Amino acid sequence: MSQNEHDSELGQTPEHQEADNPLIAELETLRNELDQLRAASLLERADLENQRKRVARDIEMARKFANERLLGDLLPVFDSLDAGLAAAGGEANPLREGLELTYRQLLKVAGDNGLTVLDPVGAPFNPEHHQAISQADAPDAAPGSVVQVFQKGYLLNDRLLRPALVVVARQE
Repeated sequence: MSQNEHDSELGQTPEHQEADNPLIAELETLRNELDQLRAASLLERADLENQRKRVARDIEMARKFANERLLGDLLPVFDSLDAGLAAAGGEANPLREGLELTYRQLLKVAGDNGLTVLDPVGAPFNPEHHQAISQADAPDAAPGSVVQVFQKGYLLNDRLLRPALVVVARQE
């Protein structure tokens, strides 16, 4: 007679044997604990990876916009140079050439640091980048387009630093 037949005669199934054997019960308990520890370990690993990605994104954003305050403080300097160039007229003279050179150098340095000028004359009005201060009749311009810029706007790495103050062609 085999062991299974003998156990069947005694009314014990293999499941009863496992329940009766403390080593098998302990092994099952340890397996369950191991599965739980594996699951917890995978969860911790995923949390760490998410945190690494979040920190990397935060560092990248800090790098991109670290000079935002400095560039924002320079906007009045750009405005002053624009006004000086407008006042100097269109004729070439040493003062105008010096202002233009200074303005171009400043724009290059600012551009190398992510600053973009918004001078939207003739472009369609964009409420995300422009602030309309009035409307005007402009037969030569498309309705809803910018016909005059009072103050240039600026983007820093595609984020609005200051909107352009504009006059928009009246809709018919």
